[in-house]
Amino acid sequence: MLILIPCLFLFVPALALVILRATQPNARYGWLVATGGAALGFFGVFAWLAVMPFDWILPAWQPLAVFPTPISFRADGVSWALATSIFALILSILLTGAIRRVSVHSFSWIGALALGGFGALAVAANNPVTLVLMWSSLDLAELLAQLSSAQSARNNERAVISFATRIAGSAFLLWSYITSFSNGSGYTFQSIPSSAGAYLVIAVGLRLGVFPLHLPYDAGSALRRGFGTALRLVGAVASLGALGRGLIVPSGATPFLAFFASVAALYGGWMWLRSPDELTGRPYWMIGIAALSVLSALSGSPTGAAAWACALILAGGALFLSSVQDARLNRALLGGAWSLSSLPFSLTASAWTGSLGFFFPFALAAQALMTAGFVRHALRPSGDDSLADQPAWARGAYPAGIVLLLIVQLLLGFLGWDSALQIGNLIFAPAASLLALGLVWGSRRFRVLNPARAHWVSAAGSGINGMYQGLWSMYRGLARLGLAVTDALEGEGGIMWTLLFMALFISIIAGGIQ
Repeated sequence: MLILIPCLFLFVPALALVILRATQPNARYGWLVATGGAALGFFGVFAWLAVMPFDWILPAWQPLAVFPTPISFRADGVSWALATSIFALILSILLTGAIRRVSVHSFSWIGALALGGFGALAVAANNPVTLVLMWSSLDLAELLAQLSSAQSARNNERAVISFATRIAGSAFLLWSYITSFSNGSGYTFQSIPSSAGAYLVIAVGLRLGVFPLHLPYDAGSALRRGFGTALRLVGAVASLGALGRGLIVPSGATPFLAFFASVAALYGGWMWLRSPDELTGRPYWMIGIAALSVLSALSGSPTGAAAWACALILAGGALFLSSVQDARLNRALLGGAWSLSSLPFSLTASAWTGSLGFFFPFALAAQALMTAGFVRHALRPSGDDSLADQPAWARGAYPAGIVLLLIVQLLLGFLGWDSALQIGNLIFAPAASLLALGLVWGSRRFRVLNPARAHWVSAAGSGINGMYQGLWSMYRGLARLGLAVTDALEGEGGIMWTLLFMALFISIIAGGIQ
């Protein structure tokens, strides 16, 4: 039950806000309820450290012959680090939301709290069945949020395509479980069979747009900061968390998966570096970091994969939530570059402790591109908010939310899990850092490295999206053909068509008998 208690600190305030909105829509203390619950959840997850590792297993479903695997959660070093990152993001969203006009609407608080609770349970899931249930909850929440905020039929279509791709990822995870179960052994994430590892990687890649490479998120969505950040990052970490729970045993598919992950990492890094602002480049940030996490898992470093997931939500969250022109906070954001560097005692120090082999230079270039892009966006914020005209409590809450994410990044580099206090790869990390510094230096001198305009970024992504739109057009064409056949059979000529098919069927059977 100790796993559930911090999540309840998010679910209960979310339910309380729903009741308050229905009974007292003008209540002015909703923000305190949401922030108080998130703070209790954040500090409550630190109680896991006293008794880790431990399990929470729900009663098995009946009959056992049909449902042999119970719903199971496990608190260990990796799940604690991921859950801490999620709780820190939710609390930071609420603290920084104090200065935004959208903060007067409790729907965004309710959504962020619910996503955080389900995300924390997802990273603690101990077997594929439990994880699929948590993934499905997050997918439904994201689909409803995207459909409710979409302003055109095309955006609705993109939301459905994204949802279908994530469902395909969940199906691959179930297939990995079915494959191992058919061989007489189900599995938990601490002991992943060799036959299931490739399916698990493909499942995560599909959910995040890595296999095949595509943009599952609408860069122009109205969900930008605040709830939009929770919607994007919590789901990503809930997917990547599965890669950090156990060792992926190499198989024949490993080189092919590593190749596609390298292409995705380079593409995401280049587009992230050249994005005009951090929110426009957020889909590429997610693709690039997710691909690096996949490469870490394939190289034999599961804690490195989890470290990249923590960096995605902590460093990215601090950057995406920053909407105030404040020189001190902007400089403090550069702490995220330290987390991305893989230098000793940094958050991602364990990222490359495995064997990358042929893919070493591709991972090196991708990490340098992601780090250089982060430095550029941190030093060039695009927010228009100001703290000058805010009340005193808001002027204190906003920087506290940003600093919280920076402190947790440093904290996870030194304590709490297996990736803490790691020296890392002393060849890879300095080389990636020097290359990132070179890219930052060259960006002011070479036009090709300068930020591109927003329409250029959209055009660059349209080629890949165009392929998926083409496939979707084929699907719509087949659907229209099916409707035409249905109308023909159900219309006035339906009886005639039925008699014709019956005559053809009888003649075929008669010919076969002769």
